[in-house]
Amino acid sequence: MDEEYDVIVLGTGLTECILSGIMSVNGKKVLHMDRNPYYGGESSSITPLEELYKRFQLLEGPPESMGRGRDWNVDLIPKFLMANGQLVKMLLYTEVTRYLDFKVVEGSFVYKGGKIYKVPSTETEALASNLMGMFEKRRFRKFLVFVANFDENDPKTFEGVDPQTTSMRDVYRKFDLGQDVIDFTGHALALYRTDDYLDQPCLETINRIKLYSESLARYGKSPYLYPLYGLGELPQGFARLSAIYGGTYMLNKPVDDIIMENGKVVGVKSEGEVARCKQLICDPSYIPERVQKAGQVIRIICILSHPIKNTNDANSCQIIIPQNQVNRKSDIYVCMISYAHNVAAQGKYIAIASTTVETSEPEKEIEPALELLEPIDQKFVAISDLYEPIDDGSESQVFCSCSYDATTHFETTCNDIKDIYKRMVGSAFDFENMKRKQNDVFGEADQ
Repeated sequence: MDEEYDVIVLGTGLTECILSGIMSVNGKKVLHMDRNPYYGGESSSITPLEELYKRFQLLEGPPESMGRGRDWNVDLIPKFLMANGQLVKMLLYTEVTRYLDFKVVEGSFVYKGGKIYKVPSTETEALASNLMGMFEKRRFRKFLVFVANFDENDPKTFEGVDPQTTSMRDVYRKFDLGQDVIDFTGHALALYRTDDYLDQPCLETINRIKLYSESLARYGKSPYLYPLYGLGELPQGFARLSAIYGGTYMLNKPVDDIIMENGKVVGVKSEGEVARCKQLICDPSYIPERVQKAGQVIRIICILSHPIKNTNDANSCQIIIPQNQVNRKSDIYVCMISYAHNVAAQGKYIAIASTTVETSEPEKEIEPALELLEPIDQKFVAISDLYEPIDDGSESQVFCSCSYDATTHFETTCNDIKDIYKRMVGSAFDFENMKRKQNDVFGEADQ
């Protein structure tokens, strides 16, 4: 271990593994360490089921009705991948897709007045949806057509809207859309967690709705994908990529000290040895003195023996409860997957409800989601602090990732990855940087 590296990475969460993969592909010498004996850090999938019970201090362990413990892979952080989003792009460019199998999530639903409805995202679905009256449907259809044709580089498509200055509130007004439609457009299509976006320039929202429809167009049932055997497969896929490019991995390796000289990182000390480095990437748990708390998320993992009511017996789905519907500032999300994804025993379903904590009684806040899931066989409650770095790392060359937020997809995580990359390398992140060098894909070049 007493060696010199370009980059040392601490923690094997998804953000850290993708960054170590990219750095390795770009020719950097990388050492990747984790104090845990498993991959994934905060974003791992726990198996067997006994391990999950232990982790949540449920000493009696799972009852026999839960089936074989090793049939379970339970995500600690529930997220889906947008089919046309940045993470899928990263997976394709680095060819990490060859280690993973994905399934399309069967449906996306939105909560209104105590009931759940399928999110309409195509013109046909919009016209058939019970969420809106007849005249509202026509106006919404006009809005969807406007968004689909919108091109920020072609003023002819603007229809009097200025992408940089017109607020989204004004765009909704222009199409005369009612509050319920605004709710599901902003929260179930553009996937905002709060209503702050309404008074910001509309370009970002229009692009988010486009991402949703383009993702949906790829597979038809919903815009989301989910990997077989759970999300813990993702960091491992990128870790393999890094290893192919000469990255060194050490699990179960305690980190005793991060060594600084003149305010700049020079190495990491572990079990009496020092590995030297020019730059360091880590998650907040490795440098508590360099991060600040930015809120809390509550996540409740629920094991069910039935699909969720009113979802057409889907074996996977997402439900969004817009904050307006339950008098909150931020949305509540439910991600549900099941035995069909090799993450649970036959006939079992895992639904994870999550939201940003707003009061001193987080479990009460998340009740509307749990009511949709009854009866629940077993609940595991986790309340996590969200951390973000206090500086950009330019002085110290210590680059810390942000905690995983309450959103149900990986777009914010990818933004964090691109941001760290830019601070480390000095140039903007470009997906082309992730392409494997053509002739060194596992040495499979034509001889």
